[in-house]
Amino acid sequence: MEPFKIKVVETIPQTSRRERRQILEEAGYNLFAIPADRVTIDLLTDSGTAAMSDRQWAGIMLGDESYAGSKNYYHFEETVREIFGYKYVIPTHQGRVAENLLFSVLVKKGTAVPNNIHFDTTRANVEFNDGLALDCVIDAGLDPNADLPFKGNMDLKKLEGVIRQTGASNIPLCLMTITNNSGGGQPVSMENIRKTRKLLDQYGIPLYFDACRFAENSFFIKERETDYRERSILSIAREIFSYGDGCTMSAKKDGLVNMGGFLCTNDRELSQSITNLLILHEGFPTYGGLAGRDLEAMAVGLREVLDENYLSFRIRQVQSLGDMLHKRGVPILRPTGGHAIYVNAGAFLPHIPREAFPAQALACAFYEEGGVRGVEIGSLMFGGNDKTTGEAKHPELEMVRLAVPRRVYTTRHMQYVAETIAAVYERRESIQGLEIVYEAPVLRHFTARLRPLEEQNAKVRN
Repeated sequence: MEPFKIKVVETIPQTSRRERRQILEEAGYNLFAIPADRVTIDLLTDSGTAAMSDRQWAGIMLGDESYAGSKNYYHFEETVREIFGYKYVIPTHQGRVAENLLFSVLVKKGTAVPNNIHFDTTRANVEFNDGLALDCVIDAGLDPNADLPFKGNMDLKKLEGVIRQTGASNIPLCLMTITNNSGGGQPVSMENIRKTRKLLDQYGIPLYFDACRFAENSFFIKERETDYRERSILSIAREIFSYGDGCTMSAKKDGLVNMGGFLCTNDRELSQSITNLLILHEGFPTYGGLAGRDLEAMAVGLREVLDENYLSFRIRQVQSLGDMLHKRGVPILRPTGGHAIYVNAGAFLPHIPREAFPAQALACAFYEEGGVRGVEIGSLMFGGNDKTTGEAKHPELEMVRLAVPRRVYTTRHMQYVAETIAAVYERRESIQGLEIVYEAPVLRHFTARLRPLEEQNAKVRN
């Protein structure tokens, strides 16, 4: 059962299929453009969508809004150091700012940043600073049907190949995303983290973590690595970060808050350079673009997320949704990850070619069917034209991510989602592809406008 009681409720919007069709058309078939009050079950993201606890709301009332030296900052700093263990703690208003600050200092033209798989904002921040974002996940991590316990692992041979080809001096850092979001929310094993660190040490390359979902990754390690079954989540997290030189984090995930993030490092000079940029772009070092009350809520949330009862329910709720879909024949990435279900759009809609954005078409179909909003992770998000050859490129996977907000939806809500998706699966052959009408040069999936291919074909016929 849910390990919490509900104190405040919010009415869930209800719309008709006819209304949803019109909403999709007005939104240019981009689910980011749909107003939230027209969404029944919102699984667009698990970022910043958590329900905060009574203790977090109580902490907000203790907000110290002093410009410099807020007491909430010191509580936040103490909490982060206790869990993550790094010397320098730099608050930011969300994770992508932490990425931007880190890469603005370290990344330049001719450098490369390897990762298991970069997520969209991480990749964009590397490329914006003229770096090369390279993915080195194990091959099984790109196979939706491979049932392995740690599909987020770094492929050490691929990583060493990148180092030798690029040159260690041209790799300012290696990043490891835990859990591996773009690969299905799959965890990374402690053994793989340890071996990655050992390899990087041979070449003098720092290791940083994208720590957005560190507690979920720690829970998977506890469950799936024999040596860690009797360890606490806190001790596992501490060991993970002991192998790193720093981390970035969007606390909007495993920080259980609606806004906030931070960057950590053990490098004093790097910390100073980043802090100088922080002051220019975000604010004074003891608030970093946040109110004191937000820092307090983060400090409380980072401790609450380590609760094994909460984590067990969290992982089981996502797993339960995956099991319901799997039993109905819906192709999903297996095993289920920590924060989301990834529906395999390529297998769901094999009749739609990749250049017609099958995952985006499928995400729109879920919304039309039952007001369920997910997000495309496929050719719209990661595709485009190769800068060198000009040829169209596509990612390895075409997925629709159904990210489950923390402490928000009940088991019955998950049943409704499963029923909605199963209904779409029954009529899958009727779903048509899409084409882009407008796209931005960077992170196009946020603002792109599309239209059904059948609409264009009808105009040609007429």
